[in-house]
Amino acid sequence: MKRKHLRFGIGFRVAFGTKRAQAAEMVIAPGGAEGGPSNRHSGADQWLYVVDGRGTARINGRRYPLRAGTLLVIERGDRHEIRNDGRTPLRTLNLYLPPAYTSAGDELPAAKP
Repeated sequence: MKRKHLRFGIGFRVAFGTKRAQAAEMVIAPGGAEGGPSNRHSGADQWLYVVDGRGTARINGRRYPLRAGTLLVIERGDRHEIRNDGRTPLRTLNLYLPPAYTSAGDELPAAKP
C-alpha cells in the first residue's frame, strides 16, 4: 500500500507508482502550457483529471475544454498539449498506465505489451 498527500505546486511531479501504473500531479500557471504538437507518450495512456482551474486540451489537433471535474484519456501515441486559459493555476491529477516517467520526471521508454 502506498499513500501520499499531494501538494499541487507549480510544475510536474511524479507522486508514486507501481509496476503497472503511476500517479503524477501537474500545475500549470495562467497562460502556461505543457506538451505541444510533437508531445506524446509512446508507451502509456494518460488519464488526466482536472482538480481545479480552466484550460484547453489539444489532442491530435482537436480542442477540448477543461474545467474542475473533467476527466479525459489521452491514449498512447496521441499528440497533446494542455494549456491554462484561466486566471488561476490549472491543477491536474494524472494517471499513467503503464508508468511513463522515472521518479525524477524523465520519460521512460515504451513498455513491452
